[in-house]
Amino acid sequence: MDYTLIHYNVMAWEGRAYDYGMANLKSMGFLVDDLEFDPDLVIRGLIMDKVKGNLVKADRFGYIKRVMHGTQMLPTRAVSEIYGRELVDLRKEDTWEFLNTLFSVSEAVMFMQMVDKLDQGFVPAELGPLDYKGLYNAVSKALFRAHVEGQLKSEIMAEPERFVEPDPELPLALLDQKEAGKRLLLITNSDYHYTNKMMNHAFNRFLPNDMGWRDLFEMVIVSARKPEFFQISHPLYEVVTEDGLLRPCFKANSGGLYSGGSAQMVEKSLDIHGDEILYVGDHIFTDVSQSKVHLRWRTALICRELEDEFDALIKSHAQKEKLVTLIQQKEIVGDLFNQLRLALQRRTNSRPAQTLAATCMNDQELTESMQKLLIVMQRLDEKIVPLLESDGELFNKRWGWLSRAGLWDKSHLTRQIEKYADIYTSRVSNFLHYTPFMYFRSQEQTLAHDVHSYSRDQ
Repeated sequence: MDYTLIHYNVMAWEGRAYDYGMANLKSMGFLVDDLEFDPDLVIRGLIMDKVKGNLVKADRFGYIKRVMHGTQMLPTRAVSEIYGRELVDLRKEDTWEFLNTLFSVSEAVMFMQMVDKLDQGFVPAELGPLDYKGLYNAVSKALFRAHVEGQLKSEIMAEPERFVEPDPELPLALLDQKEAGKRLLLITNSDYHYTNKMMNHAFNRFLPNDMGWRDLFEMVIVSARKPEFFQISHPLYEVVTEDGLLRPCFKANSGGLYSGGSAQMVEKSLDIHGDEILYVGDHIFTDVSQSKVHLRWRTALICRELEDEFDALIKSHAQKEKLVTLIQQKEIVGDLFNQLRLALQRRTNSRPAQTLAATCMNDQELTESMQKLLIVMQRLDEKIVPLLESDGELFNKRWGWLSRAGLWDKSHLTRQIEKYADIYTSRVSNFLHYTPFMYFRSQEQTLAHDVHSYSRDQ
């Protein structure tokens, strides 16, 4: 949960993760000196195809809409030839790897760049015959080493101001919740030393009356080992000194600082269960889906990119309105064309047309009218196609919008958010703009026939 509360400069964080990962790849024998971190290459919510060496964007049903092989986007025809009607199924973990968080960016960039190297024959023979999946495993191992060996976290702890963006409203938002009687917990996979250092930096200077970050929380759990934390009961230890000395214990108490344990232990010690708890996290799988599926906790997803997407949506509003207007015009023309086409079809079978206008036309007039309408639709297409292709470019030139796959449909990421998160927002401090007594309700979920049924009643 430390990534949820602390607003990292993601590009700085991921850029250094990339540097350490690439250094580890170089030590394995890969040729990487000419490669640089490109944060615009990928966005959260994409899916890596470890078998084909691709990065794909899918809609809510799993149909693949855009594909990058290595660092090159593929044309629509190639996407259809490669995947046809194949659906993304995240349960097939041998094939698909979902980019759950912003902190998946470095891994995806490394993999795509190394796919280029493999395709170009620049992977040394002494590394053995590698396919795309073997290459993914090498990249994953290199990045895992960077995290496990603590290189990146040591650098962040030494210069937190380089990696953390201050958010003065965040501690105050939590303070409002605490003073309103809410019982706050911090549950993080990070160890105590890292958690304490980063929370001191991000929180203490913004809290009143010499409060420290620990004063906000009824219980703090470090080294939680999520997602196992939500399913398996690990040994519980109390952190008893500032140096992080651990002492075995069998029961957690309010005000305690612990390492390990389990979600069931939290429920038992605080005597709260299920939907009495709102769990806030930034990782769809590790945080949100597991706490929802196994414990029925209420969930809130933090998605930082929403702020950039919201800004881009505002800037592109006029273009979107123009595009929708053109599509509506084409639908009207297309419907008229189809009426005339049907009239011609019925006439060949000695049946009456369904409209008076078509009935009064002779065959030549029908044909000429249809040809004119086709020309109108072609001209509309000439305006629509470039607007469709550029839709979402203000967010990302390659992948378009975070939340959508195409003009009308939701992205696979959005479907995961709808499935597992009760609410979502860009940062925890947004709760400061509401009272701590606010009850959030979802918007009405409309159906296609709702508007028609309402208008009939009027």
